[in-house]
Amino acid sequence: MRLIKQSFERDGSGFVTLFPEEPEDMWYAYNLIRPKDLLRASAIRRVVTESATGSTSSNRVHANLTIRVASLDFDPQSSQLHVSGRIAEETKIAKLGQYHTLDLELQRNFTLEKDGEEAWDSVARGIIKESCDPVRSADVWAVVMEEGLANLAVLTGARTVLRQRVEVPIPRKRGGRAVDHDKGLEKFFQTTLDTLLRQIDLNESKPILLASPGFTAASFQKFVLDTATRTGNKALMAQKANLVIVHSSSGHLHSLNEILQTPEVIARLKDTQYAREAKLMDDFMTLLRKDDGRAWYGPNEVEKAVEKGAVGRGGGVLLISNTLFRAQDVAIRRRWVRLVDKVRDAEGGEVRTLSSEHESGKRLDGLGGIAAILTFPLDDLDEEEDTEAEIPPETSNGVQI
Repeated sequence: MRLIKQSFERDGSGFVTLFPEEPEDMWYAYNLIRPKDLLRASAIRRVVTESATGSTSSNRVHANLTIRVASLDFDPQSSQLHVSGRIAEETKIAKLGQYHTLDLELQRNFTLEKDGEEAWDSVARGIIKESCDPVRSADVWAVVMEEGLANLAVLTGARTVLRQRVEVPIPRKRGGRAVDHDKGLEKFFQTTLDTLLRQIDLNESKPILLASPGFTAASFQKFVLDTATRTGNKALMAQKANLVIVHSSSGHLHSLNEILQTPEVIARLKDTQYAREAKLMDDFMTLLRKDDGRAWYGPNEVEKAVEKGAVGRGGGVLLISNTLFRAQDVAIRRRWVRLVDKVRDAEGGEVRTLSSEHESGKRLDGLGGIAAILTFPLDDLDEEEDTEAEIPPETSNGVQI
């Protein structure tokens, strides 16, 4: 994402003009745009004109339209973002109040305006800063497989995207049918390799994780290198150093969670955002199992820990899911923004916003979307306080009944 222009007022209102350059930028835009915002972007609108004779004609016209956002629809597979709302600024082709859906496109500017107190809060500004960071973590490719099944996924700084699923039936080894099994396995490997080559750029040097139960991943690596040698594909052979063999319990995508905990993967991906978030969740779960009062999850429990100063300097970490910041209720969003600001600015603790599109973010969502690693242990944060006042017994004419 490229920042073209921004202007923020002291009350938190203002606007920003952004230029999305790659599909990942649409994910950031989805987390930045909220209902009631003003969005201005290029659009194509069908215009019907009527001639003097009464005949009508329809034309598609390019124009810049401004809508008051009502809803968003994001497709994670294609990285397409559709934003719907009513026209907020009348033009020759669009009347005020008419309904329209803007399809945000790559290589085209869009301007987002937020009005109201604290509209551009610290979280929203943080999304802009992260999305426009030119040294954002590079992509990591993963092929999670077992015999007859392969899931090709890309891991970015914010998301895990399943790009392709390969399924090829392989005959079992029975009696003298070992030859049929070998032919089926070779066909499966060839289909998986062809699919992978359509997805990746061989001129780029990025880690490619090959994970499977047993020896399927190692056999696939050998097939890839043998194919590169046989065909003289130097670019494919150059990827040899990027191929990382990892064991997994299955060939399904959810196995990525365990894959990222292996020492070889941690060593290769230690500088990526995905690996850092996965390690934090692992550290949290380890402390939670110890049950020593240093790991808490849930909105009320975490807020109590922050109020007691236990999520600050010296190892305090607040883990919060980005789904909490997509709340349409301004008061709910403001609640979490202020909690983040308190931990980061007032207490000096670390704040990590985990993406719900990563396995680590999904694990956090399962815990209520918020958790914390404390600097010192606290007990009984989950006990409900008795806030109800004691009701005196009923009386009649001064006599208790």
